[in-house]
Amino acid sequence: MTTSISHPCFGPTARASVGRVHLPVAPKTYARTRFAPATKLPAAMMPEDAVALLDELIASGKKIKVVGITGPGDPLADFDATYRTLKMVREKYPRMTLCLTTLGLGGEKYAAKLAELKISHITVLVDAVDSATAENIYAWIRPSTKNIPLTEACKLLIEKQSASIKAFKGAGLTVKVNTTIYHENVAQIENIALTIKELGADILGLPFFIPEKDSEFSTVENEAVATARELAAKHIELMDPWPRCGASTELKAPTSNSLPKPSNRRPNVAVASSSGMDIDLHLGHARRILIYGPREDGLACLLEARQAPEPGGGGSRWEKLAEILDDCFVLLCAAAGDNPQKILAANGIRTVISEENVEGTVDVLYGGGKKGKCKK
Repeated sequence: MTTSISHPCFGPTARASVGRVHLPVAPKTYARTRFAPATKLPAAMMPEDAVALLDELIASGKKIKVVGITGPGDPLADFDATYRTLKMVREKYPRMTLCLTTLGLGGEKYAAKLAELKISHITVLVDAVDSATAENIYAWIRPSTKNIPLTEACKLLIEKQSASIKAFKGAGLTVKVNTTIYHENVAQIENIALTIKELGADILGLPFFIPEKDSEFSTVENEAVATARELAAKHIELMDPWPRCGASTELKAPTSNSLPKPSNRRPNVAVASSSGMDIDLHLGHARRILIYGPREDGLACLLEARQAPEPGGGGSRWEKLAEILDDCFVLLCAAAGDNPQKILAANGIRTVISEENVEGTVDVLYGGGKKGKCKK
């Protein structure tokens, strides 16, 4: 498999020399297993912000050769964000290896567009090929915005995963399947291997479940894992065990909470606030934007207030706002729609959603600033 030469997931040779990064641009998820911590899904980055951070990592000397999308949600659940990110990376870095990891719902719809971007491979997460096993693994599955009973959802998942693997292969893509080994599916690993090979999958990864500290769940015994691998290997090539495959990487992009930084070109911070005390306005409701920036003595202070464009006009409103905030590297607001965030990001202005104190947040953006109060 030629991919093994250039991608660390497929072999130890590439792991020593190939730097990779996963860009967290997928905001929605399709499912949650019973074993996952019941925590809120982390916020995703805007595609433009993610690519800007990739630029920073490369400029800092990181030898990145692989860009993947694995989370925080499913890359196919909001395909627009995933496609925009991969397309921008492909255009800026034509030789970059691209990949993504997905549950597989909707894959047949997007296979051709992913192939156009010359994706190196797609990892499909298949933990069961029969609905009874799937029901013991998943807490919920939501293929769309509408909830459906778990039994029905599990049957649909298995059907759609099969269709996606076939579609990815039909589009000429390399398909790696990852099956996490749980107590609930360890006896089914051989059947999973046989099924996915018949669907056309190229290789199978078999990571085993590692529970959180103090979890009620436990890891499958080493002997059972070894037996499962031996049985699966009769039907399909297995990936060498590597715990960093998937969402864990040796080089991670900053999360959506990582802070943007000022530059000589854009030294200022824009804030949507009704009082100047707290970040409390939805961007669409802001009639004026407060501008904070460093004075000659280095303190970050309120410099002025600028009128925001009048409501209406669709995207042109946000293009005008980008012009008004041309010297700002970030805009702080309590909420904002996807479209203004996309347009501002395309114009070099990152949107950060917060409801914190204005001065404290501005101070943090400037690295803590100098101690003392800014006298207006």
